[in-house]
Amino acid sequence: MSSEPHALPLRIADTWEDYRLIDSGAGQKLEKFGDCLLIRPEPQAIWPKTDLAAWDRANTSFEGADGEERGRWSAEVGDFPVRLGPVTMVCRLTNNQHVGLFPEQRPHWEAAGAALKGSDAPHVLNLFGYTGAASLLLAASGAHVTHVDASKKAIAWGKESQAASGMNDAPVRWICDDAQKFVAREVRRGRKYQGILLDPPKFGRGPKNETWDFFEGLAPLLADIAQLVADDARFVILTAYALRTSALAVGRTLDMTLAGRGGHVEAGELAIPEATGRLLPTSMYAEWRP
Repeated sequence: MSSEPHALPLRIADTWEDYRLIDSGAGQKLEKFGDCLLIRPEPQAIWPKTDLAAWDRANTSFEGADGEERGRWSAEVGDFPVRLGPVTMVCRLTNNQHVGLFPEQRPHWEAAGAALKGSDAPHVLNLFGYTGAASLLLAASGAHVTHVDASKKAIAWGKESQAASGMNDAPVRWICDDAQKFVAREVRRGRKYQGILLDPPKFGRGPKNETWDFFEGLAPLLADIAQLVADDARFVILTAYALRTSALAVGRTLDMTLAGRGGHVEAGELAIPEATGRLLPTSMYAEWRP
């Protein structure tokens, strides 16, 4: 296992035709999803806005705190599809500012797909999978994906995107369950995966009102996940948002959990470039590779 890094790397999520970060500043970000221009909270954007005229063209703005706090949009808009390679994500406004897609995770989607090349129908576990962009992209590349999320609404939303993508026959198992309980059962079943993705919230509830706290639950969850890592596994990728911790801490936790397997853990930050050329930091990550 590698020693802890002295300089943390940065993974930059390239934008694409259906997604652009136009500008950011004053605690907000201006984004283009498909044909919809949105303003959402962004506490990391502590600098001034740059392209002031562009903000006036937004279709709607979220009014409320960043994160899981509920708020409302200044104007309602209908569903807006966002095309991502072979996948069409059905995006829509929610009362917690999310729209069904996290574009900053594009480096993870690409890294996972590249790592699985050459594998024969690899099995991938996507925990806290939300609406399934990663699940659908990996399934489109030939992986058998087990998608787990505690929200029935998110699962149904993911199936909408699967249908919109013309992928109803794609090998995705959609499972509404508490991640900790599901992983524990998979350990007892002796299941193994060639790739594991997890994007846990800082706090959440399972379908039977189970509670999740990042700081209390991550270490025991990773201990169980370590038992699901196949001998021919290609990656374990962890993403962490809006936490009072650092990428170094997240990386150390994954490193210590998988210490007996050899390999290497990289920890750093994800960022999105905006039209001005500046980078907007979005989250932390840690990735294990053999």
